[in-house]
Amino acid sequence: MKIFISEHSNAAIYEQIEQQIKDAILRQEIKPEEALPSIRGLAKDLQISVITTKRAYEELEAQGLVYSVPGRGFFVCNRKLEMLKEKKIQDLEKRMSELIRDCKAAELSKEDIVDMLELLYEET
Repeated sequence: MKIFISEHSNAAIYEQIEQQIKDAILRQEIKPEEALPSIRGLAKDLQISVITTKRAYEELEAQGLVYSVPGRGFFVCNRKLEMLKEKKIQDLEKRMSELIRDCKAAELSKEDIVDMLELLYEET
């Protein structure tokens, strides 16, 4: 798992870390019961404060996506994976609805939208 911090993002650094870990869990780059990088190790790799990394991990723990074992670190929970997938699908549906509204405002037909989607899907 590689985490990148964008200086141009509106999201706080801890939020960027949190989101990228969530995405890595969804893509199964990090498997259930697998350890996350140590707080200190990740902070050193990203050249950020240990407090920032700790906050990202604590947010993930508060959401039930990871759990901590004193002296051993943070581990991915198994039971929250389906809920995380569902939340991601809901977010995608919302964004797609906004895009469809924009397409309709630009007077694109359903066929135009589907053609565009198919072309972009093949390119990605």
